[in-house]
Amino acid sequence: MRTPAGKECPEYYQDFHRQRNIQECRLAKRNPDSARWQPGDCRRCPVPDILRANASPHLRLKLTIRPGFLGIGRSNLVQATCEKHRQVIEDPYVGCEQCNAERPGLSAFIDALEGQEHDQE
Repeated sequence: MRTPAGKECPEYYQDFHRQRNIQECRLAKRNPDSARWQPGDCRRCPVPDILRANASPHLRLKLTIRPGFLGIGRSNLVQATCEKHRQVIEDPYVGCEQCNAERPGLSAFIDALEGQEHDQE
């Protein structure tokens, strides 16, 4: 569904049908440590970009929204884990290193991309 910031995100939900007024981020709602979600939080949220870059079925994200100092500003902290290998993922855009190593064609693809970067320089 399209967020208030204009990005597609599967964790965002809204319903304005028949006088309903529901807007929520289901990822933030599942985290009890997170502050209450506000529509403006979608502008700074990296979750749609992470999910677009990494389509691993084993990727699990945890979003924590934290209010800023003296209530001014807010920040979105995303923690990614691999459900299959039960480990924290350092770079959620790339994904789990063990899952990536299990895909034989991925290393050839990465090598080809690195070769293109060197050719452009």
